[in-house]
Amino acid sequence: MSAQPVLIPARQKNVNRALVCDENFVEFVNHWSGQVHGKPTPSEEILPGSLCTAKDFVDLFESQLISRHLDLMARVLRVQNKVFYTIGSSGHEGNAMVARLTRHTDPAFLHYRSGGFMAERFRKLPGMDPIMDSALSFAASKEDPISGGRHKVWGSKPLWVLPQTSTIASHLPKALGTAIAIEQAKRIGHTLPIPEDSIAICTFGDASSNHATAQTAFNTAQWTAYQKLPAPVLYVCEDNGIGISVKTPSGWIANAFQQRPGLDYFFADGLDIASGYEQVARAVNHCRTTRRPTFLHLKTTRIMGHAGTDFEIEWRSFEELMAVEASDPLLRSAEIALSSGLMTKQEVLAKYEATRKLCFAAAEKADGLPKLDSLADVMAPLAPYTPDKVKAEADRSDYAEKRVAIFGGEDKLPEKLAPRHMAIQINNALHDLFCKYPETLLFGEDVAQKGGVYTVTKGLQKSFKGARVFNTLLDETMILGLAQGFANMGMLPLPEIQYLAYFHNACDQIRGEACSLQFFSNGQFRNPMVMRIASLGYQRGFGGHFHNDNSITALRDIPSLVVGCPSRGDDAATMLRSMMALAKVDGRVCAYLEPIALYMTKDLYEAGDGQWLTQYPSPEESMLIGSARVYNETANDLVIFSFGNGVPMSLRAAREIEKKHGWKVRVVDLRWLQPLNTDEIAKHAAQCSRIMVVDEGRRSAGEGEGIITAVVESGHGAKPLRRVVGQDTYTPLAGAAFLVIPSEADIVAMAGELV
Repeated sequence: MSAQPVLIPARQKNVNRALVCDENFVEFVNHWSGQVHGKPTPSEEILPGSLCTAKDFVDLFESQLISRHLDLMARVLRVQNKVFYTIGSSGHEGNAMVARLTRHTDPAFLHYRSGGFMAERFRKLPGMDPIMDSALSFAASKEDPISGGRHKVWGSKPLWVLPQTSTIASHLPKALGTAIAIEQAKRIGHTLPIPEDSIAICTFGDASSNHATAQTAFNTAQWTAYQKLPAPVLYVCEDNGIGISVKTPSGWIANAFQQRPGLDYFFADGLDIASGYEQVARAVNHCRTTRRPTFLHLKTTRIMGHAGTDFEIEWRSFEELMAVEASDPLLRSAEIALSSGLMTKQEVLAKYEATRKLCFAAAEKADGLPKLDSLADVMAPLAPYTPDKVKAEADRSDYAEKRVAIFGGEDKLPEKLAPRHMAIQINNALHDLFCKYPETLLFGEDVAQKGGVYTVTKGLQKSFKGARVFNTLLDETMILGLAQGFANMGMLPLPEIQYLAYFHNACDQIRGEACSLQFFSNGQFRNPMVMRIASLGYQRGFGGHFHNDNSITALRDIPSLVVGCPSRGDDAATMLRSMMALAKVDGRVCAYLEPIALYMTKDLYEAGDGQWLTQYPSPEESMLIGSARVYNETANDLVIFSFGNGVPMSLRAAREIEKKHGWKVRVVDLRWLQPLNTDEIAKHAAQCSRIMVVDEGRRSAGEGEGIITAVVESGHGAKPLRRVVGQDTYTPLAGAAFLVIPSEADIVAMAGELV
């Protein structure tokens, strides 16, 4: 550079570093004394030594200025309680080049330092205002066009920027999933909502690249490329050399990613538009034309600290801070503008101050607009549910010819066959749903040729081919990332998690990503899915705690997630239909827990009685979401609330209780575990003299706690009330497992305490 920024004297070391950076820019321009190279460049002429045209540069410089002044505005107005977010993009403004060189129909998953990217992408469609939209988001205004005031997120429905709050790279799996989905759509004949040659863009920091979630996305990208499967994802690692206060070792990103097979590496200088533009263009073009995973290592810096509360002078040397501030990319952009003759000093400073004025004016206006002021407003987009539409969709059966062809004839339709056990009825339901929804995909570990560990998906791949039913690598995080990607592209994914214990490895993909999308986008984006999980205990002599996992605590507190658990085959089919309809109509995320021990169960009371086999329900039948199945509904001496394995156990125990105490026992299979139907629980609690809850989960934080709470809060807690529940321990192997989970004898014994 021809001039250096003014350095603040040592006695002023504790001044606001945002103010320092602001003054540095003004002083740099005022003191610039470099040479102007020729006449002003025409708008379409290439800048000297660059592939960037004059128009490209001027627009990019303006986007950089918008991003910078949004940051400066946030730092000033935060102390006035007019702005509620100060993690800024200063030093990262070069990511505007990525936006310039991609399309607004390329789905983008952005980290929080993306102000330059967003300002530039706003140019892609006429009539949009990046400053006002950003100000509304900073101010948590109800009129924020992406989140409706729920969070400061970068996002836009028309610009295909899907909002997230990812701070630990948890958005990388779904970005890769979206890239794979773009290609998968072509294989199944699904019409995409974006052009077929689109790419998925994903930005993140150098520190986040070390996170396990990021590494699983990189590994899967390589795994996919190794098999020559297209996956047009552009990973943009914005390397500023630091994460909060922990420095990234010098050269680490290049060393770690340059030689990864299947992950094509490009470097670009994000601090210099003149040189970086061509480098970014090469990476974008490579990703779009080769359809291969591409890693763009974008050099950036971080000035003004991590956020407004980060006083770097307390942990970083003054000399180091000045060196970082001297690398400000806006100084280099100002120099390019001046040396190329595109702008004079006066024009640069006028544009700088005009942008400041626009940002503050927008912020002041946003501050005066309404904010969320009611619980109903906050929660409105969280869990959309239109019961009549969902019911109509679940009962829709206009695919009769396809069913006949798939099942092999009218006489072989499952509803015309003898009663069968749950595993077969789920399999039948899956075949039906694949006929009904051509956009449905089922995937996971061992689900294809083998048909799953328990053969529940047997025959699906043969009937519907490998483009719709396929195996994945052994990685639950990526399975759920794929599901979100397919859903983003308008498909209906049915990911399988092989065992409930394995879900915990990937919980945040549902908690922090999938279930939050409708909330943070104010209902504009959705990623519908039905996650199938082989679940719960009572597997005789097998597995230990990895396969006998009865803990659903991690599912219970995820906002908007619908959790269902059938205990018999006909319910399994109708529940699955309703969940798929809920996903299709309202975009919801559902968890379908399949009790492994009941997959093949045929008998209820005695061996050979066949009383737990069920007839397959006709395609017009579905289950009302939240509804329970009630056994012996007129009984009122004792009500037992349960689900899953607890239901047949409770029915057997009820016969013994009646013999022992003479009580008539009502058993309520709740079926839907989240949200609990508290009205249904209250109704049965009111009608019966005694109440028992049978929950095979753990004593602490299990489903039983929610049921007990519903009973007490409905005013029936004074009645004799007991809970039969599992213990707070991991499940041991073999017969010892039955020492820690409830038994029929435990239920009968507990009834004695209710006398």
